[in-house]
Amino acid sequence: MDIRFLDARSPETDTLIFVVGKDQVAGLPLAGADLLAAGAQAARFKGETGSSFESFVQEGDAVLRVVLAGAGGGDEAELEKAGAAVVARLATSGARKAAVSFAALNNASASTAARFAYGASLRAWRLDRYRTRMPEKSRPTLERIDLVGAPEGSADQWQRLSAVAQGVFFTRELVAEPANVIYPESFVERCRSLEELGVKLTVLNEVQMADLGMGALLGVAQGSPRKPRILAMEWDGTGGTQDKPLVLIGKGVTFDTGGISIKPAAGMEDMKWDMGGAGAVAGTIKALAGRKAKARVVGICGLVENMPDGNAQRPGDVVTSMSGQTIEVINTDAEGRLVLCDVLTWAQHIYHPEVVVDLATLTGAMIVALGDQHGGLFSNDDGLADDLLAAGKAAGDPLWRFPLGDAYDKMIDSPIADMKNIGGRFAGSITAAQFIKRFVEDGVKWAHLDIAGMVWADKPGAVWDKGATGYGVRLLDRFVADQFES
Repeated sequence: MDIRFLDARSPETDTLIFVVGKDQVAGLPLAGADLLAAGAQAARFKGETGSSFESFVQEGDAVLRVVLAGAGGGDEAELEKAGAAVVARLATSGARKAAVSFAALNNASASTAARFAYGASLRAWRLDRYRTRMPEKSRPTLERIDLVGAPEGSADQWQRLSAVAQGVFFTRELVAEPANVIYPESFVERCRSLEELGVKLTVLNEVQMADLGMGALLGVAQGSPRKPRILAMEWDGTGGTQDKPLVLIGKGVTFDTGGISIKPAAGMEDMKWDMGGAGAVAGTIKALAGRKAKARVVGICGLVENMPDGNAQRPGDVVTSMSGQTIEVINTDAEGRLVLCDVLTWAQHIYHPEVVVDLATLTGAMIVALGDQHGGLFSNDDGLADDLLAAGKAAGDPLWRFPLGDAYDKMIDSPIADMKNIGGRFAGSITAAQFIKRFVEDGVKWAHLDIAGMVWADKPGAVWDKGATGYGVRLLDRFVADQFES
């Protein structure tokens, strides 16, 4: 869907959208405004956030659809929801070209229009490429939204937000694609487009990983004919002035059967999105490069497929990680931490970061604890944790912090190796984080985001439809903007 900023309404317009605040429906700059306001009142529309009222008016020989979009108090989050709600209503309605007016909204600013456009753009994304027999009424019709007479500076703010939206879309695309389309090697190829934005790519194959001693990651991959890859994407918008980069690490299990500890058949198709952490990292790098962020950030994806096979890793096997620490594999379905630990070690050896954030759809226990409302946050540094919590709240990708501690750490001690890859029945998300923490070097500030409940939605949300949400991109972009850009 195209979004434009215009001084005057286009003659092609077939739909008028008026953004209104709570209890501000009166006085619309439109012929028939009194009748429209009376209709809105009869329908109990009061301008609440995300609400809408639809009617029609005649203008000369043309009949125009009119939509009142409720923006509540008019803060950034409410405006995003307003834009998203309008698109959700109009996407398949037959409307094609809509014009948005903020004339009825008190205290409209450049941010007002840009945030409305941001929400509209995020909600408009769909993946329809595999649908060949879509019913006519299910086909999207909305082609364009024109923001007419928006406050000065709106287009500039939208340019930045548009780059972030493109990063979200890239993540959604990677997450939504089936596993026969996105697997380790094709994930890398899909990310080649980032080079056009100035991103430097580094790729490790299975031979290079073996030479580095990545026994944990390779153990996960050995049951699949799809070869593993490590993909590093480096964006430097500082001109070389930032010595140590922020490192983002994403779990990229492109399909997870559980391996020999195989998952139940029901719902296994969802495991195409077990690379949601890697998808979020790739989308974040695209967002940062797209808006020319003044920061140096390296995004690293550990890409594997976890399959059962005659050569697959067995429960009870002991593997040696790149760090030299040994791991008794109790459950082959606790594979994400085995991937992350070797990627984390490699990242610290190559880039020497002061701050590392990893993202992973790591544990079902996190979904039990938080559902689809928050991602889980674990960290060895209170300041870093607070910064991520604030960024998540501001960006609309919320987090909730969980504890770490020695008592939990003891739950993954092994009688024959340095550690087990899984603890007991309880505190599963915490023991998974404790496992990763054992590979964090002294002096490195580290945070682990368990986003298992957030990357895929079974029902529409505020700014996404059912399916891939793109969770993590807005959070990380805001974190970089607040903490690493000068």
